[in-house]
Amino acid sequence: MQANKRGRMGFWRTPLLRLLAINLGIGVTLAVLLVGGLLLLNPGGLRHLIFTDRSPLVAIFLLLFGFIVTFGSAAMGSAIMAAGSPRDRGGPRGRGKPVVQESMARIAR
Repeated sequence: MQANKRGRMGFWRTPLLRLLAINLGIGVTLAVLLVGGLLLLNPGGLRHLIFTDRSPLVAIFLLLFGFIVTFGSAAMGSAIMAAGSPRDRGGPRGRGKPVVQESMARIAR
């Protein structure tokens, strides 16, 4: 019984899997809110088109699935790409001033 409990909790103890699961949840929430907003606002008669169909649940499911895949993967991908940002390391890297500032100082002289 104890080993089974440790196995289920082991998923949440892995930082990468926890990061991906949280960001997937954020993407799913955004997708649900966007599909709800589209049905509420009815752009181009979308709500009327969906609900006059014989099976409106299939259309809503397909629309929601597409948005979940899009926003879920975008949220997870941005979390992975931001995982090694300089903000996490305690400051900017490099020697200091950006090249743009140095070239602007030369022009000002």
